[in-house]
Parts: sequence; structure tokens; C-alpha cells
Amino acid sequence: MSDERLDTEVRPARVPARTVVLSAAALWTCYYVLTTLRGMVVGLDFPVELASRRLLVTFAGFLVTLAIWPLLRQLDGRRLALRVAAALILMLPASLLIAGINSVVFADMEEKVVSRIGEKQGVRIRRDEAGNVLVDVPDLPGDLPGRVEVTKPDGTKVVVSPPAGASPSRPDVVMIDQKIQREAQWRQLTDIALGRYFLLLAWAALYLALGYAEHARAAERREGEYRRAARNAELRSLRYQVNPHFLFNTLNSLSALVLSGKTQAAETMIQTISTFYRRSLAGDPTADVPLEEEIRLQRLYLEVEAVRFPSRLKVAYEIPEALENACVPGMILQPLVENSVKYGVAPVARTVTITLSARVEHGRLVLTVADDGPGAPLEAGIAGTGIGLQNVRDRLAARFGSEASVVSGSTGNGYATIIRIPLIRPSFQ
Repeated sequence: MSDERLDTEVRPARVPARTVVLSAAALWTCYYVLTTLRGMVVGLDFPVELASRRLLVTFAGFLVTLAIWPLLRQLDGRRLALRVAAALILMLPASLLIAGINSVVFADMEEKVVSRIGEKQGVRIRRDEAGNVLVDVPDLPGDLPGRVEVTKPDGTKVVVSPPAGASPSRPDVVMIDQKIQREAQWRQLTDIALGRYFLLLAWAALYLALGYAEHARAAERREGEYRRAARNAELRSLRYQVNPHFLFNTLNSLSALVLSGKTQAAETMIQTISTFYRRSLAGDPTADVPLEEEIRLQRLYLEVEAVRFPSRLKVAYEIPEALENACVPGMILQPLVENSVKYGVAPVARTVTITLSARVEHGRLVLTVADDGPGAPLEAGIAGTGIGLQNVRDRLAARFGSEASVVSGSTGNGYATIIRIPLIRPSFQ
């Protein structure tokens, strides 16, 4: 997130196009498989021709479903009731269109299937020039001299009448006129449309569910971004708190040198302070730095203080080469080193050694700032309430949470603060 800026405009979460296409493809593939299995179970004739036409209808249904998607997409982010109502309305014409395509694709196959059924039952079915369906019936039922009920392959039943003068006692021809055919076709179209309507509604429900899942994920991402921004703001604030604290101490030291007439020492201190600030302010205040760089900054600071205490300040570095590239928060040792100078070196007239060390303990990085001075009196606040030590605790808590710990106290012959943080190596390692 560049410059830690967040987009204040909340845009509706969109279901990815790939997910939409895959969901529609899965729906219609399932339809094709189930209808094909049904045809095999009931033993329909012409299985190859029916399967090929069914595949064509399935592909047409898939395309119609994708055509509806942009219309539903326009309502992303709106109220649920509005989106449901739109789905209920949009699926009506779509289902009628699919039913119409189905009827056109299977039109010639219907007559073939009906003719095959008639042949199996000893009935010949044909059309006259006017388009009426003629059924050659060898023997009409005696109790229905004027009417006969014929069941079509799709399960619909029609009642037909023989031509005038036909006798039920002899083979004759039954005519199904075009009006009855049209009524049957409309009933069949309605049945197919209703089936496709509920199929499309199932996909619409899936699309709405996917949309709400995307919305939840987007909300979770935004929450994470806000949380990271707040954490970085806290880290930046705590990090900047170190600078004036350090500057205040060094200016006091510089003032003491000037007042005592040590101009050469004061000039050296000014140059060292300049170098220190140039390096410490160059990077991102929320970013980690290599331990080697952090130690280099502390060297500069201690060189500044060495101008004040040339005979009393001694520094020891115990940093293994293998840990020089371990990542630590920038200037995390600065307040601890300042405290050692302020409460370990300044109050005494003897030489005090400040030791900066690092080691690995159970897979964690352990940093220690210790001195062999008189220790820190409780009224100084270093035992847990001082600004410097509290700043370190707050920064580590914001950066690592419960994975970091800070322990400080008297060692019997001085004072030490121990930091334990996760051992993090640069990503390129």
C-alpha cells in the first residue's frame, strides 16, 4: 500500500469473470450429464442423435446464462431484495428463450421418436399435406367410437376423433388437427420453460452467494489494510519519538562541551551527530533494518557520547557475523544505549563498559544492552515506566505482538535489558 493511503471509496465486490464462466459451465454440464443418464435409463431411441442435439441445447443455455450475467452485475452492491427481484424477472425471458431453442432443435427428432413408438405399438403416424397428424389405428376401442386418447412421448395426452364415417370395428385413420397440436406444443414449451426457469434461478442464487463471498473477502482485506495502516502509524509515531529524545540528550552534551571551551570536541560531535541523523532518517521508519546497520548507528551515537566521556565510556560489541543480516526494527536499541549512558556512565567517575550483544536462543533473536555501572534507580523510571524503555516495549508489541518480550533489571554488577524477537532473515536470503 504505497504511502500508506487507503481508498476511501468502497466499491462493490465483483465476482471474477473466470468464476462466473466456470459456475455456468458446471451448471449446464451437470444438466447435460443428468438428462443423458435419464435418457439411457428410460431407454429412449436414437441415443446418439438425441445426445448431439442435447449438447447443442446445453451450449445455448450456457450462452444465455452468460448473457444474463452483465445485467445481474449492474446490481452488485445493491440491496438483496432488489437483486433477487431482478433475478426472478430476468430469468423468465431467458428460460422461454432456452425452451424455444430446445423445441426448434428437437422438432424433427420428436416425430422420429413418435413414429418409432407407433411402430412398436402397431400404429403408423404420418402427416397430410395440410400438416395434420394422421394416425393409422388398426382397431379403435369399442367403448370409444367417436374419441380416442393418445399419449405422446413427452407424457402429454391428447384426445382425437376419427374422420366422419369411420367405423371402430375396422382399421381406420385418426386425425390430430393443427389446433390440438399447437395446444400440445404450448403445454410442452411451458413445461420446458418452467424447468429451465428453476435451473437458471439456481445459478442466480449461486451467483448471489458468490457475490456475498467476494464482498466478505473484500471487507476482510479492507479491515486488514486499515489494521496495517494503524499499526504502521503507531510504529512511525513511536519511531519518531526516539529522535527528539536523542537530540535533546546530544544537544545537552554539545552545550556542555561549548561551555567548557572544548571547541574541537564540540566540532567532532556536531559532525558525528550530522552523520548519525543522515543515516537514521534515510530509511522507512516502519521498516526493519539489518542488525549490522543498527549496530553501526549505535557506534555513531556512542562516538558522540565518547566525546563527553573520553575516559569513562568503554564499549564492547559481541555480534556474531552470522547474525549481522538478521532484521530488527530501526533504532530499537537507541533508547537502551542512551539509558546506559545516562544512568550507567554519567553518574560515576570510573570507567563503565557498555556491552551490545546478540545471540540465537530457541530460534529467536536475543539482543542485550548491558552495562557495569551502578544500575538504574527506580525513581529514574527505567525499571518499567521510563519513556525510552516503554517506547521499545510499545514498538516491539506493535511490530511482533506477543512474539516479542523485553526484560530489564539489575544484574548485581550493573544493569541489562534483554530483547527477544523472532529471528527474521532478509527475503532475498
